[in-house]
Amino acid sequence: MNTVDAKRVLETALICAPQPLPLRELRMLFDDALGSDTLKALLQDLQHEWAQRGVELVQVASGWRFQSRPEMRVYLDRLHPEKPPRYSRATLETLAIIAYRQPVTRGDIEDIRGVTVNSLIIKQLEDRGWVEVIGHRETVGRPALLATTRQFLDDLGLSSLDQLPALEEPSVQERLMASLSEKADSAQAELPELADTADAPAAQEVITLSEDSASSGQPAEPLLDLKP
Repeated sequence: MNTVDAKRVLETALICAPQPLPLRELRMLFDDALGSDTLKALLQDLQHEWAQRGVELVQVASGWRFQSRPEMRVYLDRLHPEKPPRYSRATLETLAIIAYRQPVTRGDIEDIRGVTVNSLIIKQLEDRGWVEVIGHRETVGRPALLATTRQFLDDLGLSSLDQLPALEEPSVQERLMASLSEKADSAQAELPELADTADAPAAQEVITLSEDSASSGQPAEPLLDLKP
């Protein structure tokens, strides 16, 4: 099969696939006649060919997929003017802590945020497919260890956690929170916003890395500066 035909096969499979396709599945299209390096080169060629279109080919955690470009969202939203409920700020803060400090327990999150975590927040993130239990800490009560999933990376358009933005500047932190909220909307999340009565002080607090600082004896450093 020549290069042109191979790219047509890849293009068709990726456009028709409901989920991202990993390389091992893409190789099945050619009965493993094409190696991973060859496939990657063809996929990069396709990325270049679609560079000037409203749809782009990207690599996320679960594989490769076509998706609309961010600048097209304003037009696509006109087809679905009713936006899904937005996640509460406490939910997004909890998600950010899990993403950047994983694996963490519920107690770790409470130490960092300084308030009790509503159990419905964790369930909401688990139901959305963004958070999962990956084990238990060997301590009193063996609390569950929480981490993000491939679905979380896919929905943010990332291939690995290394691509998460650094949280050194408050402006970056605010953009991250806005991005998480926007991605939740664009993914058509159907879970209702939580009242989070236990998290009422969250909007005025500064989240700190209390666990590491406590063990090192150093002052806590800010993780997310969420003051309005």
